[in-house]
Formats: sequence, structure tokens, C-alpha cells
Amino acid sequence: MGKPDRFFYPSMLFLIITTPRRDPPSSVTSRRQKYWVWMAPLLKSRQALWVYARVGRGGVALFDVDSTRTLHRLINEWAEIMPAHFDIYPLLDPHEAQVYLKAHARKHSSGGRAKPQARGRK
Repeated sequence: MGKPDRFFYPSMLFLIITTPRRDPPSSVTSRRQKYWVWMAPLLKSRQALWVYARVGRGGVALFDVDSTRTLHRLINEWAEIMPAHFDIYPLLDPHEAQVYLKAHARKHSSGGRAKPQARGRK
């Protein structure tokens, strides 16, 4: 069974940026090939929305997963293939960010004036 449509499950977006160990590139060629084989079904299932190799070394991927447990599993699988430092950034989809911003603006709107702060005891 394939991954459900993203509108029917809670989507979590994570930007992953890797910096691999300083092994000589020629010593990890087979691992790099294995990585692309591992990544292919993730791209097909849309758990990985895109992936790019970084110039020089490393990679960048955007994961769309249903939980941090799934993300943890994917990062560990990736690290087994290519040991690296992983920078992980949780992201908000643009629509969700705008919905949040509108609600935040309504909550904190004061007609353009700052509300005076109460000082001292009464």
C-alpha cells in the first residue's frame, strides 16, 4: 500500500543537509551509489520530495513524513550508508505559515498602537 495523500495525514516537512566524513571520495564511491538506490523508492513514494548532491560533497533532501519516528528511521538508514553530520530543519509549508501569521496578527492586533503595560501595584 502506498503512502496516503498528504491531505489525509499530518504532513511534516524536514530539510536535511549532510556533511559527510572526510574520507577520500574514491573510498566511498560504492556507498554513494548505494545511497541513490536507497533514495529512489523514497522519491517515488514522495517521502523524499527532492534530493540534490552538494557541490564538493554531501547532500540536501526534503522529507515529507508522518512522524519524527519515521524521520529518525530514515536518518539512521542514511547514516548507515553514508556516515555524516546531519543538520535537520523542520519547515512549515507556505500555506500553513500564512494561516499561522494571520491568526497571530489577529491575536496581537492593537490597531497599530502598542498597549500600555501596567506598572507597579494598585
